[in-house]
Amino acid sequence: MTSKSNQLALDKPRSSIGSKLALIISLIIIISLGSFTALGYWLAGNNLRTKAAERNLEINLRAAMSAETTLANIRSGSRMITQTINDLRPQGSALQRLTDSFFIENDRIIAVFVPGRTGMTLVNRNSPSSRSIDKKLINSSFKSLRNILVDAAPVDKRLIDSFFNSERDASVRLRQGEIALKNASSHFGSPVLALYFPLQNGEAGITLFSSEGLSSNSGLGANRSFMVNREGEILVHYNFDLLQNKTKIDMDIVNSILNSSELSKQQLVEINFGAAQSSYIANQKILLYRDKIYSTAKPVIDNVFMFLANFGFGEAKPAVKPDEAKKVSQFVAYTRLPNAPAIVITAIERDRVFEDITSALWRNICFSIIVLIISIVFIRLFARTISVPLRSLVSATQKIEDGVFDVELKSKSRDEIGRLTANFKKMGCALNTFGKFSNREVAAKSLSGEIKPDGVSKHCTVFFSDIREFSARAETFNKFFGFEASEKIVCWLNNYFTQIIDCVEKTDGVVDKFIGSAVMAHWGAVYSAGSPRKDAFNCVKAALMLRKELYFLNRSRKPGDPANPPIRIGCGINSGMVTAGQFGSNKRAEYTVIGDNVNFAEQIKALTSQLGADILISEDTWKLVGDKFITEEMHAVTVPGRTKPARIFAVVNFEGDPKGPQSLDEVRSLLGIEAEDLESL
Repeated sequence: MTSKSNQLALDKPRSSIGSKLALIISLIIIISLGSFTALGYWLAGNNLRTKAAERNLEINLRAAMSAETTLANIRSGSRMITQTINDLRPQGSALQRLTDSFFIENDRIIAVFVPGRTGMTLVNRNSPSSRSIDKKLINSSFKSLRNILVDAAPVDKRLIDSFFNSERDASVRLRQGEIALKNASSHFGSPVLALYFPLQNGEAGITLFSSEGLSSNSGLGANRSFMVNREGEILVHYNFDLLQNKTKIDMDIVNSILNSSELSKQQLVEINFGAAQSSYIANQKILLYRDKIYSTAKPVIDNVFMFLANFGFGEAKPAVKPDEAKKVSQFVAYTRLPNAPAIVITAIERDRVFEDITSALWRNICFSIIVLIISIVFIRLFARTISVPLRSLVSATQKIEDGVFDVELKSKSRDEIGRLTANFKKMGCALNTFGKFSNREVAAKSLSGEIKPDGVSKHCTVFFSDIREFSARAETFNKFFGFEASEKIVCWLNNYFTQIIDCVEKTDGVVDKFIGSAVMAHWGAVYSAGSPRKDAFNCVKAALMLRKELYFLNRSRKPGDPANPPIRIGCGINSGMVTAGQFGSNKRAEYTVIGDNVNFAEQIKALTSQLGADILISEDTWKLVGDKFITEEMHAVTVPGRTKPARIFAVVNFEGDPKGPQSLDEVRSLLGIEAEDLESL
């Protein structure tokens, strides 16, 4: 069973050489290109990460320096004008000239609140002599804010008055020496900051100024910078909506920065930094639609959670807004301003840093796939030059295994495969020649392992035939052809052997050997039709086929032709148990059958001339197939080795065949056979 499964595995390979070659080359390409791509991505990624971190910190430091300078100038200018007004108390045109001169030099400032000289919380406001006088300096020429100036209209003082009035008490709470920054954009509808700065008298001045200049420097490129105060409120940002809505960032981030011992730091963190994400501004419409979907789906999601909670499946959890759950890996750099209560933060998403190299990676992958596909195509084409000749060789080996040695092979290349094909063709020719000198059916069975070297007992039908008066025919050849007699005899015999071999092989018999002009064959030893009865029938059938072939062959011969005289044969057939096996030595052996039943078949063949019949069968064969043929029992004959007379039967024709002879006398008349000679028995 194991040998059969191994043979099937060899007969049907799981994959062809072309497929294996394509797989191996593909793996080499994938591993090599993948390794180079991964190594390049890792090296370039590390380098890019380092440079991105350095650039992010550098941008943050520049933004912090710009903010520090701007705030310092505004603070110093505001403090100077406030102290000057409190000290000199200018009135009328002098105050106006001083104010105009100040705003010319500080055109970014919108207005300055100058508290009265007497402390606002320490005076009796009901006493006219001690009443404080507050000053509001307004830059009437300021033209950059959208909602304060309309064309050349003067500054809307009502917005400024309302802001200062709402923040007057807050300024009183500032401690000596403390500075504060607040976002006033929602009040004015434009990017505006309020700077609270202490004065020498313990009070605090307030300066309103535009943060447009700082905002324009915060949203350039992929690095996003913004500024927050100590309360986490966004002060400067390129997205005005965040300023308008007084957006705050997570206080944990602010507290960690304020508690850090470093003024500036760069780090890679996973954080929900909506204010720093580029997609937050670039995809405002998308986010707007998303928020609408969220607001619509939130009640449904909450109800689903509530329904599941009622049945004990988890807890009722409200739907989470997308921005609240999303965290992005970012490079974050911060700088605490030493002279202002603010923090400048610069961030860039990690994916943006590696966007170019990731794009290059995908291009390399696509290029590798294209190279792989092209390589596979060329490999398959190249593999055909190997696999096609090899398939032809495999087919040829299968034919040789089946006993067909005459194989057709064409060598189209001059490489090792072409040489192997040519040599294999020569080997097939040699085996074909060798097959003529041996039994190729037996050789094929031996190659497949169906014939064992040990002898076995088998029931088979043995056939012997011989040419009558062969010695006289040979003398005639020598008389007429002299030295050419041997060539003429061989040609004459081969013509006869061709006919008999053809008849034997067509009925699944095996020609065992040639003994001069005699031929030995058997059915059931190498091949079996399935039963002794069928094997015996095939043997007798072959004998009748041979009779017919020789009849027409003899009729085609020219009368009196010494080179092609007519052939008359005698056939003996016997059925029974024989010993079948390989007989000989390690150097030379043949597969044949031996035993008493074989000898008896040869003895029956020798009786054909005396009994006046061309085909004689034994009683054992007659018992198997006597009902299939027209037979006539001959006189019982005693043969050497047997004590009792043997019953012999002459075969006339197939049973039920009206076209052929119906009696032995008709056979004798048809073939020119003399009647039996009982005296010679």
